[in-house]
Amino acid sequence: YESNGFFDQTTLPGNSVLCGTKKANGTTAYNATAQQLLLDLKTATPKIPGFFAATKTPIAGNAIYAIAQCAETVTDGGCLACLKVGFNNIQGCFPNTDGIAFDAGCFMRYSEIPFFADNQTIDITPFLKQGSSSNKGAIIVGAVGGVALVLILLALFLWLRLKKKPKRHHRGDILGATELKGPVTYRYNDLKSATKNFSDENKLGEGGFGNVYKGTLKNGNVVAVKKLNLGHSGKMDEQFESEVKLISNVHHRNLVRLLGCCSKGQERILVYEYMANNSLDRFLFGEKKGSLNWMQRYDIILGTARGLAYLHEDFHVSIIHRDIKTGNILLDDDFQPKIADFGLARLLPEDQSHLSTRFAGTLGYTAPEYAIHGQLSVKADAYSFGVVVLEIISGQKSSELREDADGEFLLQRAWKLYEVDRHLELIDKTLNPSDYDAEEVKKFIAIALLCTQATAATRPTMSEIVVLLKSKNFVEHM
Repeated sequence: YESNGFFDQTTLPGNSVLCGTKKANGTTAYNATAQQLLLDLKTATPKIPGFFAATKTPIAGNAIYAIAQCAETVTDGGCLACLKVGFNNIQGCFPNTDGIAFDAGCFMRYSEIPFFADNQTIDITPFLKQGSSSNKGAIIVGAVGGVALVLILLALFLWLRLKKKPKRHHRGDILGATELKGPVTYRYNDLKSATKNFSDENKLGEGGFGNVYKGTLKNGNVVAVKKLNLGHSGKMDEQFESEVKLISNVHHRNLVRLLGCCSKGQERILVYEYMANNSLDRFLFGEKKGSLNWMQRYDIILGTARGLAYLHEDFHVSIIHRDIKTGNILLDDDFQPKIADFGLARLLPEDQSHLSTRFAGTLGYTAPEYAIHGQLSVKADAYSFGVVVLEIISGQKSSELREDADGEFLLQRAWKLYEVDRHLELIDKTLNPSDYDAEEVKKFIAIALLCTQATAATRPTMSEIVVLLKSKNFVEHM
């Protein structure tokens, strides 16, 4: 949320364009055809329910494909104005064969690579002004698609949106909506003793919000003790108490449980249940690399999706994590995932937590609209989840260049392999091919790419992602 209305916001100063590097054959003809196609798309899209259109036109034995979409919260005029800006920006990509322009309320793309099926198209000519074009176009009606994703997956995604009647809780008075129980309050000296004076020997990890230590309480229970690094303000005591009370009432099998807290002077400490297997990144990139089989990875992906869906939609206050990454996914004794650090951004002092200024993510996992413009929504978590899925499948860090893949980052490589139907090359070589279903892995890669589309509006919600991950009835069509 923001103090200013943004539902009808269409353009921002930071609008961007990305261009491919391949030059078109027959540059003059290609430029003219692609520009006319985008012009038709700009005209038609604001007139179509849902503000989404996909078009194509033949050229020299091949074809040019293009899509455009506006956020459904903008007006017809706002959609048109946004696409005009995108149309002007994307002109700089010619004569290259691929270009994407995106803004706060819309995006537009053209390519010589097909990213929708021919048999799912209808004529868009009725949506064009008289005389605007003689081209015959095509539209995928209602598919909330995006860049190079499998049509059947998008169709199922749309079906879920139309069929589903979301459970909406009245969130009016947030803390008054549900009676909350307070967390256990621990004594500072007890936690100091349990962690051997917060020694490096007991340190489990470090993060943006503070260090985590293994602690053994007087009763023998082992816990994880997190010393927060939040700064201080006059309202800190009241804010800390109310927010910790809220977070301690979040209970789900795929979320790390907050047991209690401690305040002493400017010290703020949280006490969590202890996860013996530590974090997922150890098993993907650290000393345990290659030890997870496919079924364990499957369970981790599905469990993480379920945990995020609960935070976003099923708890009585919607909580956006902001920092989903493999280091914040912990594993219990059975290698079931539990998301850590949810709600911590809510503990920031008020002057540090404005959604348009405070950044609480990790580069490499962060959605572009959040990293660039500070625009935060549940779709930012969906983007980060998609990156994590690709890391789990590939065993490659999203932030590291792959030496044997032309110096590409993971997300860039995944899209590139997907577009040429070679995305199985992304699979971690430590996995035994006999242990996984190739079509199932392909489906998971497609879902991950659906989550990492540049435009937030085209990404699915986490509850929709859970259904897509579990669905079996469309795998054979992928």
